[in-house]
Amino acid sequence: MHIGIFTDSYLPYTSGVVRSIVTFSRELRALGHRVVIFAPAYGHHGTEKDIYRFRSLRAPTFKEFALAIPVAPGLTNTLRQLGIDLIHVHSPFLMGQLGVRMARRLGLPLVATYHTLYEEYIHYFPLAPGLLRRVVRNYTLSFYNGCRLVITPTDTIARYLQENGLKVPVVSIPTGIELERFQDVDTGWLRRHLQLPREEIILLHVGRLGKEKNISFVLQAFAKIHGEVPATRLVLVGSGPLKGELEHQAHSLGIAQAVTFAGSFSFEQMPAVYAGADLFVFASVTETQGLVVGEAKAAGLPVVAVRARGVQEMVEDGRDGFLVPLDIETFSARIRQLVLDAGLRKEMGRQGRLNASSLAAATMARRLADQYQELLG
Repeated sequence: MHIGIFTDSYLPYTSGVVRSIVTFSRELRALGHRVVIFAPAYGHHGTEKDIYRFRSLRAPTFKEFALAIPVAPGLTNTLRQLGIDLIHVHSPFLMGQLGVRMARRLGLPLVATYHTLYEEYIHYFPLAPGLLRRVVRNYTLSFYNGCRLVITPTDTIARYLQENGLKVPVVSIPTGIELERFQDVDTGWLRRHLQLPREEIILLHVGRLGKEKNISFVLQAFAKIHGEVPATRLVLVGSGPLKGELEHQAHSLGIAQAVTFAGSFSFEQMPAVYAGADLFVFASVTETQGLVVGEAKAAGLPVVAVRARGVQEMVEDGRDGFLVPLDIETFSARIRQLVLDAGLRKEMGRQGRLNASSLAAATMARRLADQYQELLG
């Protein structure tokens, strides 16, 4: 098969969406399929095989992100020459709309992945939030109802879309994890890199420093833990607009000296980042999957997470971690339990590594390829 992927974000920008596209593309190519990606330009990229870049503008409030200008005279002929059999879009916006137009023009099956609960991000546009939430939800549902097939990362999100009016077929296929990346990892690298004492128990959080990740909640819970167990440290991996505000909160809570804002790491470094911690904490309630939770498990970390739509399918409560309500006392109590019980941490981490094997990237790619074949059949 020749698959055309249209996306509003791609490398060198990093996100869960980008990680999903990169992982599925690599595995689909390994299965013998051709994948051609149509994405924004982020500057000069040199020669890239099977990647077509579109001129773009930097997002005014988030300079790392580029907004593609979805104008491409001759794209229809390019797609014909490439022999594209099917178009898969990863956003309902600029490049996604271009993918829709190309699919209709060429009579190709159109697949879309629902990566993001867009209505949960309206805090970036505070004007009339109730109305805006309805507008965004109606727009996205209308877009996805125009596709032949919708892919969601979890069953929970599939049900959510159906309950809100999705009429077309929907299939749950999580983004897979490249399990081989988490084998034979240097577990001491993170402490050396950040110059952290050996005796500290490291709580790790990976995610954008934005309001939707609910990191303020994590800081409040960690303040309770650190007050009782001083040899603990919270390491926050990621960048984002809330960094200054979160640093101020850490100072206000009296835990600034025990919170490390580590910034971002390369894709190659991330397995060592996970493996260098003792447990993973996550409080986002806006995830469609929570890929970082699966990666933490693949690295052998137990997880404490707020029970929310996508994440709840990534943790086996009581076996490889704990799922808790959005309550600071309960969240901190479960973290405290793991901090104080090294045996439990080890056992849950072992179980998490075993459970993560069910999300092998090659397996997920074969499931996606089967869906493509069914549409083309």
